[in-house]
Amino acid sequence: MTPEIDAYWRNFIGGRWVDAADGQRRTLLDPATAKPLAEVALGGAADIDAAVAAARACVAARHLVSVRPAQRLRWVMDIGRELAARRDRAARVLSRDSGKALSEAYTEVDGAIRYFEYYGALADKLEGAYIPLGDGYVDYTVPVPHGVSAHIIPWNYPAEMVGRGIAPALAAGNAVVIKAPEIDPLGCHVIAEAVEAAELPPGAVNLITGDGPVAGTALVRHSGVDQIVFTGSVETGRSILHAAADRIVPTVMELGGKSAAIVFDDADLDALVASTRWGIFSNAGQVCSAMSRMIVAPGVHDEVVDRVVALGQGLQVGAGIDDAELTPVVSAPQLARVTGFTERALTAGAAAATGGAVLDRPGWFMAPTVLVDVDPQADVARQEVFGPVLTMLRADSAGDAIEIANGTDYGLAAGVFTRDLDRALWTADRLVAGQVFVNEWYAGGVETPFGGVKRSGFGREKGQEALRNYVQTKNVGIRIADPWAS
Repeated sequence: MTPEIDAYWRNFIGGRWVDAADGQRRTLLDPATAKPLAEVALGGAADIDAAVAAARACVAARHLVSVRPAQRLRWVMDIGRELAARRDRAARVLSRDSGKALSEAYTEVDGAIRYFEYYGALADKLEGAYIPLGDGYVDYTVPVPHGVSAHIIPWNYPAEMVGRGIAPALAAGNAVVIKAPEIDPLGCHVIAEAVEAAELPPGAVNLITGDGPVAGTALVRHSGVDQIVFTGSVETGRSILHAAADRIVPTVMELGGKSAAIVFDDADLDALVASTRWGIFSNAGQVCSAMSRMIVAPGVHDEVVDRVVALGQGLQVGAGIDDAELTPVVSAPQLARVTGFTERALTAGAAAATGGAVLDRPGWFMAPTVLVDVDPQADVARQEVFGPVLTMLRADSAGDAIEIANGTDYGLAAGVFTRDLDRALWTADRLVAGQVFVNEWYAGGVETPFGGVKRSGFGREKGQEALRNYVQTKNVGIRIADPWAS
């Protein structure tokens, strides 16, 4: 075990830190060394029952909705302040646990803090409306929280995804149950420490680390859950949607992507390379909205390939805690998944302009990879790899580029690089995606709605639009009698 990280981490239920009901623990491994890092209580169905019961008790007691909205504002913002006070601890724990670069871990923690600030400030601004029906009637709407909101958190950005989900849920008056990823849950646990310090009502926030097939399944099928928020794979999302349909439970689904950047021949190639650095190689490419495909005009194709190859070959490879530029993927199974895609692509006739294989060193490191001569219909060009693998594709025209970009089952993000504003707007209008970046990958922020179309899911997170995910509208219609009528 490492002295930087607690040797053992418990679950957080009803305002208390508790062991798993059956005493089970999971040993977490350091992605940079494949050696033991810490132990965590491994929750199961009984722990989910306890967490949902605690959340239901909080809802039944109306702890979050009977107070003035200004109190929810303070609670949510206090979580952000307490997390800010633990910023160094949270970032270092996150870097060791997930393998990501320390600077990226700091950015993730800062993002989580920002969610609590942003949605905390909106807690007293969630309003209903008056609907005029004429004399003798008063009609108005009231935003009502769902009740118990279940959040299944992905392993690629665990701390930020907790903030992104529970900050608006709490601001709207819901109690939450979080199922943390079993691979790297510790960033979620530090946020639970901030929740405890912020002194929210018991049961307002509950955190369980557990395996998806056991704890995750128990959570999404639980009769005490009123809403499900999920980020993850299409396959798991489909299973959750079946469970939600059985119980008629509303969901928010973010199911990944295969996002493409269209590069025109007038693009600023320096800006493109800078975006590629973050778009596909940050967090070892383990990003739902990663720039995993690049569709390039013939006039600049070869130069773009040369530039991104030089970028990949120049990246410093190492452990996240050392703030390396290319860090390991999160686990051995994830590394096997990534190499499976590249091996099949190379067998089918693609070429690796750089990379294409596992690096010969301890830990789970994939070489930064740029694939060329790829068939747009190949799996590596259509399916989510979730690793530092960039697929380069040619397009002979703008229409051809649009067809290739839209030619997958996903529609999470897309991008266009050009100096021509008309061309940028024309392309953005035709790209089928929930978010389009122009001349900078990941342009946007907490304030901008994020979510997908097609198999990338539905519902929006981030921005003011996301707050409406966490309430339903109640309408009250009143017939007023004439007080002077006899």
